[in-house]
Amino acid sequence: MWPRIGGLRTLDLGTPGELRTYLNTLVLAGVKQATAGLLSEYEREGEELEHVGERLALVDDHDGLVAVVQVTGVEVVRFAQVSWDFARSEGEGDASIEEWRAGHQRFWARAGTPVDDDTAIVCVRFRLVSAGHGGITTGDLGT
Repeated sequence: MWPRIGGLRTLDLGTPGELRTYLNTLVLAGVKQATAGLLSEYEREGEELEHVGERLALVDDHDGLVAVVQVTGVEVVRFAQVSWDFARSEGEGDASIEEWRAGHQRFWARAGTPVDDDTAIVCVRFRLVSAGHGGITTGDLGT
């Protein structure tokens, strides 16, 4: 089971360090409105897919609350079928779907889980609900 904060599942983007900080900054700026994950990770952890309307606690390297996002869409597709529209909504500056695919293949290979065209990818879209950890308490999380 993935960690929870105030009853919300956590969303930890990328890997700890510079990448996570960068991705969290993109979410806080409203640029990053989607993320992609491996269906096999959900299965290995015994975790259900996110659902539309669900709120997630975006966390930093120390599982501290950075923001709350709300899921606006969830789709499972083959890696080769991830759309350019979805890739753009990740907001990471890729210039093409090919660039997005190459970058994500490198990321997952470094993480020890190489992907191919048939790998099942969970495409999650979200919107920022509230930002900053100073003003957010577990009572504000809508749980």
